[in-house]
Amino acid sequence: MQRIRQIVILLIGAFLIAACGQAPASQPTSAPAEPTATASMAQPTTAPAAPLMVMASTSIVADVVRQVGGELVQVETIVPIGADGHSYEPSPVDLARVSAAQIIFTVGVGYEEFLDRLIASSGTKAEIVALSENLPLRTLSEEEVGGHTHGDEHSDEHSDKHSDEHSDEHGAGTVDPHTWTDPNNVKAWVEVIYATLSRLDPTNADTYAARAAAYRNQLDDLDRWIAEQFAAIPAERRLIVSDHIIFGYMADRYGLRQLGSIIPGVSTSASPSAQDLAALQDLIADYGVPAIFVGDIANQQLAEQIARDMGVRIFTVLTESLTDADGPGATYIDYMRFNVQTIVDGLRG
Repeated sequence: MQRIRQIVILLIGAFLIAACGQAPASQPTSAPAEPTATASMAQPTTAPAAPLMVMASTSIVADVVRQVGGELVQVETIVPIGADGHSYEPSPVDLARVSAAQIIFTVGVGYEEFLDRLIASSGTKAEIVALSENLPLRTLSEEEVGGHTHGDEHSDEHSDKHSDEHSDEHGAGTVDPHTWTDPNNVKAWVEVIYATLSRLDPTNADTYAARAAAYRNQLDDLDRWIAEQFAAIPAERRLIVSDHIIFGYMADRYGLRQLGSIIPGVSTSASPSAQDLAALQDLIADYGVPAIFVGDIANQQLAEQIARDMGVRIFTVLTESLTDADGPGATYIDYMRFNVQTIVDGLRG
C-alpha cells in the first residue's frame, strides 16, 4: 500500500513539473507581432522632400521664382501685394523673416530703397540675388525728368541753368530699375533664378531647367503679342505720360516714347514742384497727349487735376505690384497683358 502511495506521489510530481515546463511555450501568441511591426515602420518612405524656402522682394519677383521653381519652392514676399516697393517700410515681422532667410531674390539696381536698411537691421546672412544686375540698364534722359529738351522752341523758353538744376534735382542719368516692363529682361531673370535654384538644389536641376524653358516660351509669346498690339497704334500717338517713370524699358522695346511723368523720376517717393507740373502740362499740350497712365497704388489727385486742366483721360495701370488672385494681374504675364491693353486703349483715344 505504501508502495502504491509513493508511485502516485511520483506521478503527480512528474505531471506538475511537465506542466510548469510547458507554461513558457504556451505564451508566445502576440510576441512575434511586435518585431514585425517595428520592421514595417523602419521601411523607407516615399514622402517628398520639403520645398526649398526662398524669399522675394516683391510679388512680381516672387511670381517669376514660382514659375521656375513650381512645387519645389516655397516663396515668401517681403513687400506685400498692393504695396509700393519704392516707399515700403519694413515691419518687425519682416526683420524676423529676413534674419532667418537663406536667399533673397530682388530686382536690384536700386529699386528696393528699403532693402539695405532692412538687411543691416536684421543682421541676416542671406545671399542676395539681384536679378537685374547684369542687364543692359537704361538711364533717364533730361526729357524724362523735366529737362525740357524735346524741342528747340520749348528749350528756348527755359534757361540752360534751369535745365541743369532740374536735371540734378530729379536724376537725369539715374538708372531706371523697372526692368520687368520688357519681358525680354524677365527672360534674363529666369536664367539667374534657374541657375541659383539648381545650385541650391542640384537633385532637381532637370526640373528647374524644364520649367525655365517652358516659361521662356511663354515670355516669347508675350513679347510677340505686345509688339502686335503697339504696332496697331500710329507712331505719333505712342506717347506715355505716367505718374512716375516706369515704362521706359517697354517704350524702348516696342517703339513708344516715355514722354514725361507727374513725379519726375523713377521713384514714387519724390514730390513734384509747381514748376514740374507746369512743364508737364506744356508737354501734354505740345504733343497732344491723349491719356495719363496712373498706377493703381498711386495718389491720383494730381493726375485728376492735370486731366481736368488739359482735357485728357486717366487710365489706371498696375505698376509696383501684382494683384491678388481675383484681380487682373495675378501673375506677371497677366500684369503685362492688362497694362498693355490699357495703354493701347488709352493711346487710341
